[in-house]
Amino acid sequence: MRLPRDVSGADLARALRMLSYEVTRQTGSHLRLTTSEKGTHHVTIPNHNPIRIGTLAAILDDVANHFGITRSELLSKISL
Repeated sequence: MRLPRDVSGADLARALRMLSYEVTRQTGSHLRLTTSEKGTHHVTIPNHNPIRIGTLAAILDDVANHFGITRSELLSKISL
């Protein structure tokens, strides 16, 4: 599945709320999101507009890995 090219950090943080991620802190232009589903997991995302494609892919892979699903399945769940 092709990654969207125009996703901002705020859009990604909003989309990850579907998986119970919540912003736990912000340092400068980076957001730290945490979930307690399937164990505690933290992910840091830049609050940039747009997020670079490689960065977005790495974040999505990390989240998908935590939940034991593929990146395509994750994208269909969070509807980016």
